[in-house]
Amino acid sequence: MTSLGFALVLAAALCHATWNFFVKRINGGAELIWLFSVLSALLYLPLAVTIWIRSPAFDLVQLGFIAGSTVFHLLYFIVLQAGYRNGDLSLVYPTARATGPLLSSGLAVVVLGEALSWQIAAGAVVIVFGVFMLTGGLRRSAGNAAVSLGFGVGAGLLIGCYTAWDAYTVSVLAVPPLLVDYASSVGRSIVLAPLAFRRRADVARHWREHRGGVLTIAVFNSLAYILVLVALTFTPVVFVAPIREISVLVTVLMGSLLLGEGNLRHRLGWSAVILAGVVVLASSG
Repeated sequence: MTSLGFALVLAAALCHATWNFFVKRINGGAELIWLFSVLSALLYLPLAVTIWIRSPAFDLVQLGFIAGSTVFHLLYFIVLQAGYRNGDLSLVYPTARATGPLLSSGLAVVVLGEALSWQIAAGAVVIVFGVFMLTGGLRRSAGNAAVSLGFGVGAGLLIGCYTAWDAYTVSVLAVPPLLVDYASSVGRSIVLAPLAFRRRADVARHWREHRGGVLTIAVFNSLAYILVLVALTFTPVVFVAPIREISVLVTVLMGSLLLGEGNLRHRLGWSAVILAGVVVLASSG
């Protein structure tokens, strides 16, 4: 792997962890999703228009898959946002990031007919065990850890679904990945507009009190994906996928150190185990 490829994916992981941190710190609802989605659509409009002009016209199948991707991503943001409002960042985020790749691999085996190797099975076992121990193992309470785990798994299931869906959209239907991501931002902006209007006082408050954080989310949410996309043009997925999961460890550090969620040694240790499992899973085949 080239040093440039590594630098791009590492930067993407840092961007991904950073925007998740600000979402948790602002602690908003669906109105926050609408606000940063609108800002993302505005900020990335010139790039999206440029790619759209250079792309051939889309047929109904391609447009249908773009719409489906928008729905999956919208549901993901809603579940993730609810998890951050009711659980711990350093539990919700690692669980979601672990469950997502696990489900993606399962879908590849069941739906796409890919072989289940010992390496895939081993990676799955390590991830499940790491997530279980991260949330307290057999001694975990039925309190906040269980809530965080539930939302994390829900977000992870949606990650797995939209990953498989988007992979088909960009690889088989040849829709430019950036346009899939941009359509998601626009779709969220449209669907959540009525709710944002009803909560316009909260929208104004988020912008007034957390303008820097909202702008950071708007930029980094899409930038993380764009950096990975650039790296994938000259770097194998087998290298890119596991390195992206460095964001799990960064997020755990942010949640424990900057948000005061505590249990740093425990959470960091088991997050490292989850990361090891994801590396095994991502490098299989």
